[in-house]
Amino acid sequence: MRSISARAPLALLLALPLLTGCLERGNSPIAASMGDDDQYCQANGKVAVGSPDYVACRKDRDVQRQNAEARYDRRQRDLGEYMLNNPNRP
Repeated sequence: MRSISARAPLALLLALPLLTGCLERGNSPIAASMGDDDQYCQANGKVAVGSPDYVACRKDRDVQRQNAEARYDRRQRDLGEYMLNNPNRP
């Protein structure tokens, strides 16, 4: 009986690294590489938060991020299709 109860924590411990991948879902590497938008748009205090220039900068950053993520997704899809269509090539 003791061996069964000892296996449960061990199984959970072994499954933990697999479950941590679920926590990263939705965090794009593109967003992480672009840095902090607020800091970028304030540009050393020259642009005040809420000003039209600041709002335009944030919108531009959002568009850049969306375009980069679309390119990243398209590359991943193309790679998957290539791998399906060419199973013998590495």
